Amino acid sequence: MATVSARQRRVRGAEESLASIVLGFESVVVFLGGLALYGLDQLPADVPPWWGIVAGTALALLMIATSGVLRHRWGIALGWSWQVVLALGGFFVPALVVVALIFGGMYAYATIKGGALDRRNAQHSDPATNGD
Repeated sequence: MATVSARQRRVRGAEESLASIVLGFESVVVFLGGLALYGLDQLPADVPPWWGIVAGTALALLMIATSGVLRHRWGIALGWSWQVVLALGGFFVPALVVVALIFGGMYAYATIKGGALDRRNAQHSDPATNGD
């Protein structure tokens, strides 16, 4: 009988981990923002209010999907584009600008500080530097 070895998990860096946590939590708030668009009826008169729910759900799902590709540089940039899209929602509900600023700041911290932690960890694990 052949033994089955456990599959080795890919090592995730701090930048990827922190950014995916921020996008995951933000997706919940974005969905609720879509419900606010619907409930407050803040879309232009010729747009049915249920499009607020569709927009919030779509953006929330895109943020969750982006969490899976954050290992690539373009995945981080895609996350930033969703922050801009959320900020543009402030034209309809001004409170979304506050949400975009808060989560944008958290995403900035996750990508900047997480990247710095990843570089530091890579330097400390390099045998040529002897941990310095």
